[in-house]
Amino acid sequence: MSEAEIGDALSRTPGWSRSTSLIERTFVFRDFVASMAFVNQVAVEAERTQHHPDISILYSKVRLAFSTHDAGGLTVKDFAGAVFANAAAAGQVAAAR
Repeated sequence: MSEAEIGDALSRTPGWSRSTSLIERTFVFRDFVASMAFVNQVAVEAERTQHHPDISILYSKVRLAFSTHDAGGLTVKDFAGAVFANAAAAGQVAAAR
């Protein structure tokens, strides 16, 4: 993606920021169980799309980072993952897809 495309995509993915060749966001949930429910939704989608984020879990906080390693940077796949994660965190994705 070009710098302009990345900037445009970031403007459409609230809460996400860029750190060199990846985008990242930390989500905060009410407790560990809610964090894990979110991570499980992200995992199912990642398997479905074969595009997996780096995930860090610290009790009620979940950090996701997307980058398309084989492309050497950011692609539309990363932003699609970010959009899905935002929807899942907002409760807009059914628990079992």
